[in-house]
Amino acid sequence: MLKLKRIYESYEKSDGYRVLVDRMWPRGVKKVDAHVDLWLKEVAPSTELRKWFNHDPSKFDAFKERYQNELKKEPQETAVKELLVIMAKKETVTLLYGAKDEQHNQAVVLAAYLATC
Repeated sequence: MLKLKRIYESYEKSDGYRVLVDRMWPRGVKKVDAHVDLWLKEVAPSTELRKWFNHDPSKFDAFKERYQNELKKEPQETAVKELLVIMAKKETVTLLYGAKDEQHNQAVVLAAYLATC
Protein backbone atom coordinates (compact mmCIF):
# COMPACT_ATOMS: atom_id res chain seq x y z
CA MET A 1 0.00 0.00 0.00
CA LEU A 2 1.25 3.48 -0.87
CA LYS A 3 0.21 6.43 1.27
CA LEU A 4 0.87 10.17 1.16
CA LYS A 5 1.37 12.34 4.22
CA ARG A 6 2.67 15.77 5.16
CA ILE A 7 5.81 15.40 7.22
CA TYR A 8 4.32 17.86 9.71
CA GLU A 9 1.60 15.34 10.61
CA SER A 10 2.23 13.03 13.54
CA TYR A 11 4.04 9.75 13.02
CA GLU A 12 1.84 6.66 13.17
CA LYS A 13 2.91 3.02 13.18
CA SER A 14 0.50 2.43 10.30
CA ASP A 15 2.71 4.69 8.12
CA GLY A 16 5.01 1.74 7.60
CA TYR A 17 8.23 2.65 5.78
CA ARG A 18 8.47 6.44 5.58
CA VAL A 19 10.21 8.07 2.59
CA LEU A 20 10.77 11.82 2.37
CA VAL A 21 10.48 12.83 -1.30
CA ASP A 22 11.52 16.50 -0.99
CA ARG A 23 14.85 17.82 -2.24
CA MET A 24 15.16 20.11 0.78
CA TRP A 25 14.61 19.18 4.42
CA PRO A 26 11.29 20.68 5.64
CA ARG A 27 11.60 23.73 7.85
CA GLY A 28 11.09 23.29 11.55
CA VAL A 29 11.23 19.49 11.50
CA LYS A 30 13.92 17.84 13.60
CA LYS A 31 15.43 14.82 11.89
CA VAL A 32 15.26 12.83 15.11
CA ASP A 33 11.50 13.50 15.42
CA ALA A 34 10.60 12.92 11.76
CA HIS A 35 10.72 9.10 11.79
CA VAL A 36 12.05 9.12 8.23
CA ASP A 37 13.40 5.75 7.08
CA LEU A 38 14.81 7.15 3.84
CA TRP A 39 15.33 10.64 2.48
CA LEU A 40 15.20 10.08 -1.28
CA LYS A 41 16.17 13.54 -2.55
CA GLU A 42 16.96 12.23 -6.02
CA VAL A 43 13.31 11.40 -6.74
CA ALA A 44 12.22 14.99 -6.10
CA PRO A 45 11.72 17.50 -8.92
CA SER A 46 14.80 19.36 -10.07
CA THR A 47 15.58 22.63 -8.33
CA GLU A 48 14.73 24.53 -11.50
CA LEU A 49 11.31 22.85 -11.83
CA ARG A 50 10.55 23.27 -8.14
CA LYS A 51 11.34 26.97 -8.26
CA TRP A 52 9.34 27.46 -11.46
CA PHE A 53 6.28 25.69 -10.02
CA ASN A 54 6.49 27.53 -6.68
CA HIS A 55 3.39 25.62 -5.50
CA ASP A 56 1.14 27.59 -7.84
CA PRO A 57 -1.99 25.47 -8.46
CA SER A 58 -2.53 27.17 -11.84
CA LYS A 59 0.80 25.66 -12.99
CA PHE A 60 0.09 22.17 -11.64
CA ASP A 61 -0.86 20.49 -14.93
CA ALA A 62 2.31 21.75 -16.61
CA PHE A 63 4.34 20.87 -13.50
CA LYS A 64 2.91 17.35 -13.52
CA GLU A 65 3.89 16.82 -17.16
CA ARG A 66 7.41 18.22 -16.68
CA TYR A 67 7.99 16.26 -13.50
CA GLN A 68 6.83 13.00 -15.09
CA ASN A 69 9.34 13.63 -17.88
CA GLU A 70 12.07 14.16 -15.27
CA LEU A 71 11.14 10.87 -13.59
CA LYS A 72 12.06 9.06 -16.81
CA LYS A 73 15.61 10.49 -16.80
CA GLU A 74 18.59 10.29 -14.48
CA PRO A 75 18.98 10.75 -11.57
CA GLN A 76 15.25 10.48 -10.89
CA GLU A 77 14.88 7.26 -12.90
CA THR A 78 17.28 5.37 -10.62
CA ALA A 79 15.52 6.78 -7.54
CA VAL A 80 12.15 5.61 -8.91
CA LYS A 81 13.57 2.11 -9.35
CA GLU A 82 14.87 2.18 -5.77
CA LEU A 83 11.45 3.24 -4.54
CA LEU A 84 9.74 0.46 -6.52
CA VAL A 85 12.06 -2.12 -4.91
CA ILE A 86 11.18 -0.75 -1.47
CA MET A 87 7.47 -0.87 -2.31
CA ALA A 88 7.80 -4.52 -3.35
CA LYS A 89 9.44 -5.42 -0.02
CA LYS A 90 7.37 -3.34 2.41
CA GLU A 91 3.69 -3.79 3.17
CA THR A 92 3.10 -0.04 3.54
CA VAL A 93 5.18 2.84 2.20
CA THR A 94 4.33 6.45 3.03
CA LEU A 95 5.64 9.23 0.83
CA LEU A 96 6.33 12.27 3.00
CA TYR A 97 6.32 15.82 1.68
CA GLY A 98 6.47 19.30 3.17
CA ALA A 99 4.06 21.21 0.92
CA LYS A 100 0.98 22.79 2.51
CA ASP A 101 -1.20 22.01 -0.51
CA GLU A 102 -2.17 18.35 -0.24
CA GLN A 103 -3.51 18.14 -3.81
CA HIS A 104 -0.90 20.06 -5.81
CA ASN A 105 2.55 18.72 -4.92
CA GLN A 106 5.24 16.39 -6.18
CA ALA A 107 4.21 13.48 -3.94
CA VAL A 108 0.79 13.35 -5.62
CA VAL A 109 2.43 13.25 -9.05
CA LEU A 110 5.01 10.69 -7.91
CA ALA A 111 2.37 8.37 -6.41
CA ALA A 112 0.35 8.44 -9.64
CA TYR A 113 3.51 7.80 -11.66
CA LEU A 114 4.52 4.84 -9.46
CA ALA A 115 1.07 3.33 -9.94
CA THR A 116 1.78 3.11 -13.69
CA CYS A 117 5.17 1.40 -13.29
